[in-house]
Amino acid sequence: MRDLAYTPAVGAPAGVEVVELADLHARSLRHGNDPYAPLRPAFHQLIGARERPLSLTVDFVDHELPPGAWLWIRAGQVQRFGPDLRGADGVDVLFPSGFLPPAIVAAAHMDPPYEQRPLTPRAPDAQGVRLALDHLAYEYGAMASLPLQAHTEVLRALLSVLVVRLAKVRDPAPRAAASSDTFRRFHAAVERDHAVTRRVEDYAAALGYSPRTLTRATLAATGRTAKQYVDERVLLEAKRLLWHSGLPAKEVADALGFPDPSDFTKFFRLRTGVTPGAFRAGPGA
Repeated sequence: MRDLAYTPAVGAPAGVEVVELADLHARSLRHGNDPYAPLRPAFHQLIGARERPLSLTVDFVDHELPPGAWLWIRAGQVQRFGPDLRGADGVDVLFPSGFLPPAIVAAAHMDPPYEQRPLTPRAPDAQGVRLALDHLAYEYGAMASLPLQAHTEVLRALLSVLVVRLAKVRDPAPRAAASSDTFRRFHAAVERDHAVTRRVEDYAAALGYSPRTLTRATLAATGRTAKQYVDERVLLEAKRLLWHSGLPAKEVADALGFPDPSDFTKFFRLRTGVTPGAFRAGPGA
């Protein structure tokens, strides 16, 4: 598993990049990388398939994108393209966290919890998405026509249009504002500190809430308790490290804050039904 930082292409403005999927295969080979290796990008990706389907895996979930479908891969997720990447017909729109205006984040319901499934716009939404992408791609390729700062702001605005258009296809039910704010803060703290503590009481003290308040907010947002939410995040990271890294289970336990490897084994087995070693070996091993 290779961590991938956001690095703008040479001569391109910082903030967004529009790449043809077919070019990703050749680009990886030019840089001496395996185009089918697991990656953990530190940026968001909006991946759209055109005339041909596309297969990829994101955090142990296989996705098949039919023609016209889109998938949002969040920053920090582990992804792996399928064998059809070489002949893929589609686009990858990359952008770092914080690039979009807060008002767009709110309007597009981009806050956690994240729903990850392919979206296939239908008419007339499909036309709106296509026009938004076409305009974004045009301006991305027309850097010399505007001053750099103006060009960046134009791209920010056009990316905002694309994101809102795709959000309309998803059309999620908005959550209560008070619960959302509490859960968003809890989510951010868990993302940052899940390898430091699994105690809801510690998160509550750090955020200035009671454990009961965190649990109510998390139940409203996800249907799970705060403790279940923390444990699921730790479990996801454990699976990532066991499957995609060469670290021994003991070092995975250390990386996730377990003082004793046996505690990690009990934690993992209770939630998956298998030991860390059996999970790493895979089915039929």
